[in-house]
Formats: sequence, C-alpha cells, structure tokens
Amino acid sequence: MALFLSIFPIVLLIYLMVKRNALPSYVALPWIAVVVLIIQFIFFGTDIAIVSANVTAALVAVQTLITVIFGAILFNRFSEISGATNTLRKWLGNINPNPVAQIMIIGWAFAFMIEGASGFGTPAAIAAPILVGLGFPPLKVAMLALIMNSVPVSFGAVGTPTWFGFGPLNLTDNQILEIGSMSALIHSFAALIIPLMALRLIVGWSEIRKNLVFIYISIFACVVPYFLLAQVNYEFPSLVGGAIGLLVSVFVANKGIGLAKVENNLDDNAVSTGQVVKALLPTGLLIAILIVTRLQQLPFKAMMNDATTWFSVQLGSLGLFEISHGLIFSLKQIFGTSVNASYKLLYVPALIPFVVTVLISIPLFALSASKTKDIFMGSLRQTRNPFLALVGALIMVNLMLVGGDNSMVKIIGRSFAEATGEYWTLFASYLGAVGAFFSGSNTVSNLTFGSVQLSTAEITGLSATLVLALQSVGGAMGNMVCINNIVAVSSVLNIDKQEGTIIKKTIVPMIVYGIIAALVALFIIPLFFNV
Repeated sequence: MALFLSIFPIVLLIYLMVKRNALPSYVALPWIAVVVLIIQFIFFGTDIAIVSANVTAALVAVQTLITVIFGAILFNRFSEISGATNTLRKWLGNINPNPVAQIMIIGWAFAFMIEGASGFGTPAAIAAPILVGLGFPPLKVAMLALIMNSVPVSFGAVGTPTWFGFGPLNLTDNQILEIGSMSALIHSFAALIIPLMALRLIVGWSEIRKNLVFIYISIFACVVPYFLLAQVNYEFPSLVGGAIGLLVSVFVANKGIGLAKVENNLDDNAVSTGQVVKALLPTGLLIAILIVTRLQQLPFKAMMNDATTWFSVQLGSLGLFEISHGLIFSLKQIFGTSVNASYKLLYVPALIPFVVTVLISIPLFALSASKTKDIFMGSLRQTRNPFLALVGALIMVNLMLVGGDNSMVKIIGRSFAEATGEYWTLFASYLGAVGAFFSGSNTVSNLTFGSVQLSTAEITGLSATLVLALQSVGGAMGNMVCINNIVAVSSVLNIDKQEGTIIKKTIVPMIVYGIIAALVALFIIPLFFNV
C-alpha cells in the first residue's frame, strides 16, 4: 500500500497532463500537491508541523525558479523590443540560411555552453526564443530545446550535479572524478543519436541526411573536448566543450562545410559588423557574468555564497530569519522543525546576470521609459501561471521527501531496486530520470537518489561509481520530461496548455537515452574501467 500511494500521485499527474483535454500544469500540479498532502496526513500520519514546514519551505524555494524564469523572460523581451534579436536573426541567416545549421549552432552548441556555465534551465530559456525568432514553430522548438539540453547537464553550472549532488555520500575526489568520467562516456555515446531525434521534430529525415556531415562535426566539436576534459576535471567539461563546439560550428557553417545549399530569399539580411557586435553585446555580457561568477578560482563565487550571518531575527513560531554577507535569505527551524529554506539573491541566475544585463543594456540601446516599463510589466505578467505550477510542483516534491528513509521517494527507489537486483544496471538511469522529473534538477535527483543508488550497488555487488554515473546520466536525461523545465521553456515562449503534448514527445528520446546508457554500461565501460 505504501508503494502504491507513493507512486499514485506521479501516475495521476502524468495522466492529468497527457490525457485528452489535458489540464495545464498550473492547475494539475497544485491539485497533485493537495493529494500528496492528504496521503501524508491520512496514511503516513505525518505531523502537521512537519507538513507545514515543508509547504513553507516550498514557497521559499519557488523564488529561485520563478526569478530565473522572470529573468530569462525579461532578457528575451528586452532583446525583442530593442531589436537585438532581429539583428541576430539576420546575422545567422547570413552565416548560413540552412535551418539545420541554425538549429545545431543555437539549439545544440550555444545551449551546451550556457548549460556548462549556469544550468537552472537557463540554456533552453536563452536559446529557444532565438530559434523561434528565426521562424521555427514555438512548440517544436520547446521540445527540441528540452531534448538537446541533456548531454551537458551532468556537468552543468560548473559541475554542480556531480560534485555537489553526490556530496552527502562522502566519496573520495577520485571516485567523483571516475563518476564524471563514466558519465561523460555514456553521454558521448548518447550524443550520437539524441540530437538527431531532436532535429527530427523540426526537419525531415531527408534534410538530416543531406546535412549529416555538418551535424556530426557540430556534435563532435562539443563532445570530444567535453569527454577528454571529464577525464581530469568534473567542473568544466560542458562549459569548455560548448565554447569550442560553438566556435567550430559557426566557422564550419560559415564555410558551408557538410551543409546542403539552401536558397536564401531574404533581401534584407545584410547587417553590418557593428550591428552584430551591438546585438551580441547583451548575450556576451550575460555569458561573461555567468562565467566570472561561477569560476571557483575567482573570489566572486565564494562572496556570493558567503553564508556568514549578517542579520537575524526570530519570526515567532515561523522560524529564524537570517541574511548572510552573501545576501542569502534563510528561514531556519521552520515551525520548530529541522526544515530550512533559503534564497541566494546574488548567486541564483536571476538578478545576476539577467536583470543586471538588461539594466546595463537599456541605455546602450536608448530605449524609452515606456518601452522599459513594457519590458518589466510584460515579463511579470508572463510569470503568473509558471508561478502557480512551480508552487504546486515544489510542495509535491517536498512532501514526497518527508520521512527520510521511509519517504515516498525512497519507497519508490527501494522498490525499484529490490525488483531488479543484479540487473539494476539496466534501470538505474531511469530512477535518476524520475528524480529529475519531479524535482526539476539533476543535482536534486542526485541528492535524493544518490544514497539509494549507492546502497543498491553495495547490496547487489555492482560497481558503486558505475551505478552513480548512471544516476547522474538519468538525472540529465530526465530534464527532457521535467515539469519545471517544461513550464519554464513554455512560459518563455508563451506557449499555453501544451505541457502534456510536450511530455508525450520528449519521453521517447528519454527512454532511448536510458537504453543507450544501459548498453554502454554493460559493454563499453568495462573495456575502459575496472568495474
């Protein structure tokens, strides 16, 4: 019964969002949160203080996600209204009007690099609107962006899912490096197929075949440095791989190598170098700020994450409110429990870099006060429905994590492991994907299921580093069906009530990804690692 009631909310959520006349996420998710809350009270007998604390923590945690979405929408509205996006469309048309080239440059290589610098669903939020601006259909672009943003995710946000996600397991540095190395190998094999499946959503197989040489040049330009760097480092594979891949992809597309010739009917595509530089300036500034604030070797990351208490006050029974030197707003010991929640004002990629970049760029593009107001007010309006969806999602997640080893999440994980035994290698990645589905993060998936995966490996005698690598890969491929990411990219592209449609399409490449992961784990990894 415990297993049935643990899985029931997830199954019901999927049904509500993919059925005919599906409910939008901002309706379905809050209702599912209520279902989980009732199960916690009636079946698990959870204390009301614990439930209330986790609901409050979810309301704090949602600020991280919703401010990132707001920042991305703000940046994209600014780019549209300022004319920067239009200039970039014309410039990309001049590089090569071939749609496959444009998709691979923006949806693959550019997003790959942004994922390495930031994570948080930022790549899809930045790359997808540019593709829509080039004339690609928004719904298909949303699906493509979600599928493409999978290979680099295990090393996203300067490796956070790997070094932080497995932090609580007390692994050695060599073990974490080996996990990263295996993850990169699995992702590299998946990269041979997954981008083609993403492309197929927008262009036909005949166009893919005609441009196959360029497609694989672009793929290998990202994946080869990514894989090689992962052998010695678990922070920069995606960032460096994406940067190299982007430069190579633009150069090769400019020369027309491996690309079918496409007639360009646009007469007004010519833009001056100065116009291109100006249009790229906000994006360049955005990337520069992301990189500078994420590099461990520079002082800014430590400053923005400085948790030393600067100010604190007790807010009655609600909890202890603190502000740190790094402007981390924390609510601790909520309702007298051990539940805490925080919001990193400076480190969450919202105020920095999105809002700061827009504020710097507004005078550079000489935007009027009325246009500036329209940018900010329009962005706020566009975040209303995502806010409702994410509040529901995070309350659901927090409540499913209540109970430690007897939580709904752990019950699901243990049941899967017990059912498969020594064949767990075939299914480990899918558990990681389940974690990403409802948590919205490869890092949170690793934090949630890392201990289950490790104990399963120890019980069954499987390689711990291999099973944890599959968990990390699963958390990355789960991004394709993750509710938070779907809501985020849909809101940025102003797509309404299509979450179920998106999941129906993106779940197929996710399943294929898991099959590839299992095959590589069984047949390829033993050739290179002692497992």
